[in-house]
Amino acid sequence: MIPFILVAGATGELGSRLVAALLQRHASVRALVRPETNQAKVDQLTQRGVEVQRVDFTDHAALTRTCEGASCVISALAGLREVVVETQRQLLAAAVAAGVPRFIPSDFSSDYTQQAPGLNRNFDLRREFQAHLDQAPIAATSILNGAFAEVLRYNLPLLDFKQQQVGYWEDADWPIDFTTMNDTAAYTAAAALDPAPPRFLRIASFQPSPRQLVQLAAQAGRGQFALVRLGSRVDLTEQVRQARAANPAGEHQLYADWQQLQYLLSMFSVQNNPLDNSRYPDLTWTDATTFLTA
Repeated sequence: MIPFILVAGATGELGSRLVAALLQRHASVRALVRPETNQAKVDQLTQRGVEVQRVDFTDHAALTRTCEGASCVISALAGLREVVVETQRQLLAAAVAAGVPRFIPSDFSSDYTQQAPGLNRNFDLRREFQAHLDQAPIAATSILNGAFAEVLRYNLPLLDFKQQQVGYWEDADWPIDFTTMNDTAAYTAAAALDPAPPRFLRIASFQPSPRQLVQLAAQAGRGQFALVRLGSRVDLTEQVRQARAANPAGEHQLYADWQQLQYLLSMFSVQNNPLDNSRYPDLTWTDATTFLTA
């Protein structure tokens, strides 16, 4: 049987890019989707030559059969504990049962190994799954890409287009890790086809400080931005606590308002250093000016 890469979550924003990056490297790809997945999305995959398997993640036997023959399983699943911990545990168990040699979990975040538990709900979920993954008889590689660069288009306090300001906490010269989804997908595809990648790979398309973001926004033709200090990391931590207490419904929301603040806290708390960008020399990286111009 010819080995292939199995992608779970292949119809999502990152997953679809992962499939494209794998196909560009001439890999054979099997997409694992849920039974209720929209047929149009399935058709888009099959038209690109991807084998698609509809599988209920609670059906261990069917999930194991789907994993058989894979050289690597990539999880691009997104969600809360039910998905990040429980569904990924089901996928991991099937991969182990099928004899898959390697597993790439749906980490794709800032380096949660550097941040204390309790400061980011979604990072705590990744940490919980990591404990299961590291005990499993399978090689694992996590791709830590900082924040997806696309968040810079969401009118965050960090880059506020309405107020024309760049907001920061603690340190205006703190480099922040950003990687575009396309760059993340291309790197992950290379890692999936790498016979022996390390446990963690840390990457970034660019690492601007808030002070540099002001200059980059101007170079990209986005206007003149003011640099504004919004407080310390302690202040932001307290802001998160208050927002979380005021929005208990957010515990069941993937991107609650306070979770977004937790991500900002992570951006100003941890850094990818050193970077593993050069591991795959054929890759090119998006620069900040080009990204902000687009």
